[in-house]
Amino acid sequence: MEELMERAIVVGVNLNKDEHFEYGLEELHNLAEALNVEVVGEVTQNLDRVNPAHYVGKGKIDEIKAFFEEADANLVIFNDELSPSQIRNLESALECKVIDRTMLILDIFARRAKSKEAQMQVELAQLQYMLPRLVGLRASLGRQGGGTGGGFKNRGAGETKLELDRRKIEDQIAKLRRDLDHVKDQRETQRKQRKKNEVPVVSIVGYTNAGKSTIMNRLLAKTGQIDDKQVFEKDMLFATLETSVRQIRLPDQKEFLLTDTVGFVSKLPTHLVKAFRSTLEEAREADLLLHVVDVSNDEYRYMMDVTNETLQAVGVENVQTLEVYNKSDLAGVNYPHVSGNNIWISAKENAGLDELIELIRTHIFADYKMCRMLIPYDRGDVVSYLNEQASVQGSEYEEEGTLLKVELKQADYERYHDFVLDK
Repeated sequence: MEELMERAIVVGVNLNKDEHFEYGLEELHNLAEALNVEVVGEVTQNLDRVNPAHYVGKGKIDEIKAFFEEADANLVIFNDELSPSQIRNLESALECKVIDRTMLILDIFARRAKSKEAQMQVELAQLQYMLPRLVGLRASLGRQGGGTGGGFKNRGAGETKLELDRRKIEDQIAKLRRDLDHVKDQRETQRKQRKKNEVPVVSIVGYTNAGKSTIMNRLLAKTGQIDDKQVFEKDMLFATLETSVRQIRLPDQKEFLLTDTVGFVSKLPTHLVKAFRSTLEEAREADLLLHVVDVSNDEYRYMMDVTNETLQAVGVENVQTLEVYNKSDLAGVNYPHVSGNNIWISAKENAGLDELIELIRTHIFADYKMCRMLIPYDRGDVVSYLNEQASVQGSEYEEEGTLLKVELKQADYERYHDFVLDK
């Protein structure tokens, strides 16, 4: 999309009285705003099924065109993914640039992607979206060929160029897939290393703008982490696309890794879900998910459904989950409050973070054991290891060695089982 100020008419088709239609349109406005596009009008239509040629009915096209000219717009955005022929027919009928919700989201992702991996993932999704649309251009190239005598030659040239472009795109898609597989292998290695080190992983998931980055930053601050570890947070859609991994160390030496993931949105393009699959797999390997929800939004239940469906689409299943209802201060609900695996907090106000840490602790450190150990003086290495890696709650010096009262993970309990007194 060009940088000049764009003025758009948004078009939404409400199919079969969809109860989330209004919210989907509001979201489209926000997506446009995220790209600095000014929405100057909105046209809606109720249909039982879409028009295969123009998506909307014939009469609506005249209405959109009149509105478009009156509002001095230069762009029309549809709230659903359009087929290549629908885009072509609409551009021809409206005589202006037409884009769909998928293009809008891809464009936002392209601008927000900072890391090499995110950029590759977005480019892959864009190319996969473009490929069928490129093939759909064949008919219009044929029409442009026109003229007498040399018509076929021109059309041939157009089609040849199209074939070349298509091949180029297919080559680029293959290359990106290879590169991303390589990155995925590296991540797999890092993941295995983390498993070997037995550091539990807690992954934050949720709808875009639910406050995932804010929660991550507040937890880092709460556990005394330095500022340069903070992740970017802003009140806008898809503020972060990168997967951030941060280490959280609790006062009693227990530690876990906190990772966040890209935010979800309704009608997230399939290409994009597929492209970000490897990033989202971080969540699949997690020991615990924090599903962050903006409880102040009237549509928060729907947002939770969208998040759960997207996670299922990338194979994230059977991971124990805490539902974290954030922005409780704006929702007029009782907070901080814990009920089973649900917690109501306000990250912005730092309210409920202690309770959240406690809840995380009970889930991921359930296999910790409290015991007494007597460690001979010639095994000072074990004492210093436990001082660093476990929670030593008392130590006394006996004749035979150091007596420790210690809480430690199951693996360490088994490793130093010989020194345990109360077996």
